[in-house]
Formats: sequence, C-alpha cells, structure tokens
Amino acid sequence: KPFKCELCGKGFAQSGHLSSHMRTHTGSKPFKCELCEKGFTRSSDLSTHLRIHTGSKPFKCEICGKEFTESGSLTKHMRIHTGSKPFKCEVCEKECTTSSDLSKHMRIHTGSKPFKCELCGKEFTESGSLSKHMRVHTGSKPFKCELCGKQFTQSSNLSTHMRIHTGSNNVKSVKKIWHYFHFNNHVML
Repeated sequence: KPFKCELCGKGFAQSGHLSSHMRTHTGSKPFKCELCEKGFTRSSDLSTHLRIHTGSKPFKCEICGKEFTESGSLTKHMRIHTGSKPFKCEVCEKECTTSSDLSKHMRIHTGSKPFKCELCGKEFTESGSLSKHMRVHTGSKPFKCELCGKQFTQSSNLSTHMRIHTGSNNVKSVKKIWHYFHFNNHVML
C-alpha cells in the first residue's frame, strides 16, 4: 500500500482513500446533510445517511425479509442465519460474529478500559457502561413505568419493578406486558 498516513502510519492503495482518512485526524466533515446539517468525512457516508430521512432500505435478507440501509448490516445479519463467527480470539479461541465484538472481547485479556468518566475518573471496557454510569452524575432516569410513572436508571430495574404490577416472576411475561403497554400506550385500570 504505497500511500501512507504520516500521522498514524496506516497504508492505502489509493491516494483518494488517504485523503479521506486524513479527515479523521483533522476532524473535517465537508459532506453535509441538507436536512439535518450532520457532517461526514466521505460522500458515501452522506449517501448512506440520507436513507435515514428517506426510509430507503435497499438491502433485504432473502431468508427472513428484514431490510437494511447498508450492505454491511445485511452481511452481519446473515451470520444469525448461518451461525458464522469469522472473528477468532488468538488468546482463547472464542469466536465472534463481528470484529467489534472481538475488539470488546480482547479487553478481557488486555485489561483495557478505554472509556473514562471525566467527572470521577472511573474507567469502563464498553461505551454503553460509561453511558449508564453517567446517570449517577446526571440523575437521569430514562426508563419509566407506563403504569405508575416511577422512573429508573436502568431497564433491568424497570423489569424488576414490573413484577409488582404483574405478580409474575417470569421475566419473559413481565417484558411482554411492559412492551405491550409501552408500545401501545395503554393504561391499566
């Protein structure tokens, strides 16, 4: 790969790809969505983004009919049907369906915690865990019981709470009832 990034050493087969890559270092996002002003480093990313506004999902699973905005999302989805796990850990041989799942898994072996709370310094292996943690500082309780209005910091706490209303210890039953009321906006009398 003859075109090398002088900042990080990554190589590219085409000069245009290096130019696009350089925008990741500079933060330049010259391709703007006219509908929401979101910026992108590549025109192809803007084209994909526009499907959010149009609702276009041109990539369809031949097996179950699920539709996707990106071909890569369909490729990943197909692994559900095939059982394919092409990404293998070289340390313990665990197989993963995506490279990002393998990257997350590798943190078990390395001890890496790349997501750090800027307020208290606590570190996390996944961004989602940091997002949940931030609710400690903000007081945010985004999960609301549609039956009584009580709010929770985590969905699992809401599920546990729902047992009060359902009288059930069956988690599937509780989730089914919660989804029914949440998505149909009903109120139990």
